[in-house]
Amino acid sequence: MKKFLAVLLAAMMVFSVFAFAGCTNQNVDDNAVDNLNDDYAANTDDTANTDDTANADDTANADDAANADGAANEQELIVLTNAAFPPFEYMEGDNIVGVDVDIAQAVADALGKKLVMKNVEFDTIIGSVKAGKADMGAAGITVTDERKLEVDFSEKYVVSKQYIILPEESEVTTVEELEGKKIGVQTGTTGDLILADEINLEEGCLYGAGAELFNYDNAIDATVAMQSGKIDAVVIDELPAKSIVTVNEGLKTIELVYIDGSNTEEEYALCVAKGNTELLETINTVIKQLEAEGKIEQFLINHTAKSAVTE
Repeated sequence: MKKFLAVLLAAMMVFSVFAFAGCTNQNVDDNAVDNLNDDYAANTDDTANTDDTANADDTANADDAANADGAANEQELIVLTNAAFPPFEYMEGDNIVGVDVDIAQAVADALGKKLVMKNVEFDTIIGSVKAGKADMGAAGITVTDERKLEVDFSEKYVVSKQYIILPEESEVTTVEELEGKKIGVQTGTTGDLILADEINLEEGCLYGAGAELFNYDNAIDATVAMQSGKIDAVVIDELPAKSIVTVNEGLKTIELVYIDGSNTEEEYALCVAKGNTELLETINTVIKQLEAEGKIEQFLINHTAKSAVTE
């Protein structure tokens, strides 16, 4: 810009000379103007070249940053869980561990990625995976028709049932005998869905029977509430129920069965966003391999023994 102003000023001075001298030195003046025009063109080219270089550098830097971010994301497998569901996921110090974590690690290894586990509320996992906020959900998630509308599920890796945690002195043996009881459940779990239907639907076995449903963030919190007398029973999946009872004196757990002898059975699977077939295929391959090698059974044995529940 400074060069351009200098050239412009020089041109104005030459123009003034023309006005004063008339046509007496026309040839010399023409040469001066030609030289000034050449200088102006050269300066304009230099400015344009400088701007082009700056723009090119900015674009390159932006591309590099974008590529770096993408590479970082591609190198991680983000998995959501709820670490209060032993032996499938629980805290060991500051670390999330469990059966699902071991399976997720095997998937990450197969992909050549770093596993990143995130501890969240259970009832947010399906929605977050659907929205692309994580690659996978691994939290003892039961496959249901409703959930299939939101996400895609892997092959099953565990078959479970619902259990009832009770004080040792309780005489409850069936779902129907929970009439008039205060029942605790983990929000969004199969136990929550089953008991809500039994209590709230006219065809439910506890409809109008005075039973009340109380929701908690996890079965551990519900059990603490029961021990303090706030509720009478807790309904949760089999292995978490057994794990909780093992380390809490004065409690027992029984299978959730109906008076006619029928019970509940459910399948656990990992979930991914709909259409993520590449990741789903890798997950299924890993699950089949782990089952063939007996490793999932070993994961269950190890973490059932290791998992500890504290109030």
